[in-house]
Amino acid sequence: MKLYRTNSGITVEHEGKFHAIASANWDNVIAREDLHSYVLQLIGKSAAAADHNPQGKDILAPIGSQEVWAAGVTYYRSRDARMEESKTAGGGDFYDRVYTAERPELFFKATANRVVGHQGKVAIRSDAKWSVPEPELSLLISPCGKIIGYTIGNDMSSRDIEGENPLYLPQAKVYNRSCSLGPCILVAEGPLPGPTTIALEILRAGKPEFSGSTTLSSLKRDPATLVEYLYRDNVFPSGCFLLTGTGVVPPDSFTLNHGDEIRITIDGIGTLINFVG
Repeated sequence: MKLYRTNSGITVEHEGKFHAIASANWDNVIAREDLHSYVLQLIGKSAAAADHNPQGKDILAPIGSQEVWAAGVTYYRSRDARMEESKTAGGGDFYDRVYTAERPELFFKATANRVVGHQGKVAIRSDAKWSVPEPELSLLISPCGKIIGYTIGNDMSSRDIEGENPLYLPQAKVYNRSCSLGPCILVAEGPLPGPTTIALEILRAGKPEFSGSTTLSSLKRDPATLVEYLYRDNVFPSGCFLLTGTGVVPPDSFTLNHGDEIRITIDGIGTLINFVG
């Protein structure tokens, strides 16, 4: 079952049919502990219609007043990339240590106003020379810390800034249009299977410039453990989103250019498309 936030309201896709949910507040819906059963109740009160199928720019980022947080160095490929980019600054050992540590790396990523949705324009910093997208599974977490849904996330990153000094991570990660979410929220009653594929494709002038993929089975950290650490001594009245890290990293010779098209696909959720601009 999928939830879409659109210009005309909330649309639910269930069993191949689309239902428009009238007079429903996005935050009130997605912050529910019983999200799956509640959405089933909502669609039971609405008639399915083909013209409710959300399309293109009608789809908004599936976020209301939630914060977006992120986990780092949760895949071995990410560990290697972070160690390489920061070795001259003496920070390479930090990433190796956090990969094997009990406590995960967690950091604040974005407020809702910094997030763009499907087919929106993500940004690269004006003072960065080496920028990449990071395709990630994002968890939708309830106010009480329950994983109630999943979406696709793009954690835009300025690798040269973070590589210069790990303490510059907030500047490398947090800026306007540094994050995208979408195109929908997959409402599932259980965790996604390990073989679930996360794929990244970058097009330049309409032609493939980079592609790569990984699976959730390569994620070192259990999502529930990441959530438990995030919610320690923290309060999220409307719930929050947690990006779970990336296992797909373009080569060091690659950097994003204005006009590039970024396509992130996760099995069962769909494809999130963004443009650099």
